[in-house]
Amino acid sequence: MTDGEWEERQKTRQLEMEAVSKALAVLSGDDAHDLFTKTFNPSLLQKGSTSNLNRRGQASKLLRAVAKKVGNPRLATLAESVQLDAFVRVKKAIDDMVSALLKEKEDEIKHKDFCTDEFNTNELQTEKKTRAKQDLAGKIADLEMSVKQLTEAIDGLKSEISELQVQLKRAGEDREKQNKEFQGTVADQRATQKLLTQAMNVLKSFYAKKAKAAAFLQKQPAGPPPPPGFEGYKKNAAAGGVMGMIQQIISDAKAMEAECIRAEEDAQKAYEDFVKDTNGSVEQKNKDIIHKSETKAKAEADLVQAKNDSEAVLLEIEQLGNYKAELHGSCDFIVKNFEIRQAARDEEVEALKQAKAILSGAKFSMFLQA
Repeated sequence: MTDGEWEERQKTRQLEMEAVSKALAVLSGDDAHDLFTKTFNPSLLQKGSTSNLNRRGQASKLLRAVAKKVGNPRLATLAESVQLDAFVRVKKAIDDMVSALLKEKEDEIKHKDFCTDEFNTNELQTEKKTRAKQDLAGKIADLEMSVKQLTEAIDGLKSEISELQVQLKRAGEDREKQNKEFQGTVADQRATQKLLTQAMNVLKSFYAKKAKAAAFLQKQPAGPPPPPGFEGYKKNAAAGGVMGMIQQIISDAKAMEAECIRAEEDAQKAYEDFVKDTNGSVEQKNKDIIHKSETKAKAEADLVQAKNDSEAVLLEIEQLGNYKAELHGSCDFIVKNFEIRQAARDEEVEALKQAKAILSGAKFSMFLQA
């Protein structure tokens, strides 16, 4: 519809320019100068007045016909002005129309430049915001992955700490059980040593007394021989073996006690080293948890900010799209028809200038022939 109206306006304006050009021809010419000179000569006043009326009539008739044909009220008004008003007023009206057209031309140029600048700016801003949107989308994905990995790492460290604490508790219970067994074993070995030592002392005391008695008897004079079947007392041959066995058992018990003590010391040291290493590992893991928790908190804060920024960018892109639609509504017709409108307006201005030239004395016949 707009294009149709535009074409109709172009045809109308063209007819208007033709009418104005012919009016200019009516009112201008080679004799115009002489005519206007004679207008104020008293001797030629009547003759000049008649000539002016003829020129007015020709210009007015032409303008009125064109105005009626194209339906242009400005030309109709101008036709009446040519018929009724003084040339000075008509020329001023033409000058005013020319000024208005030039102002329209200037405003349209500014509008077109504004549209071009705004379209370019809108496109650049849209591209910039689109890149920002893509960058933020990548940043959000990276931050979400970081938060997920940090959460999994923290949970893993907590699980490891729990396992270490369980192992530490079990090791403590095992150590307590081992120590209890050690205490029992050492107590048994020491009791065995004490008991056997007492037995050894009894045997040693007995055999020592017998040895002294035998030595005493050897020093006395020999008496009569013992009766048949009763021989002299001798030390049991197995006595030495029994005492040696007892002594061996005592030595074995002492050796076992010493071995148990060394084993207990080694076990205690291993337990203490395990406790130390485990506590160190737990402490290190707790520090790692604190560090990762701080990193996670920062990543979560950055993620919230990135999401807010993304929403803001999406809103800006939407606003840019809406503004672009408004620009199309305001600018498409101007931009599309700019050259045609500028050329038509220039032709209209030129036609008005020619009309003014006619009023200034140009020959009407030359415009009629044209």
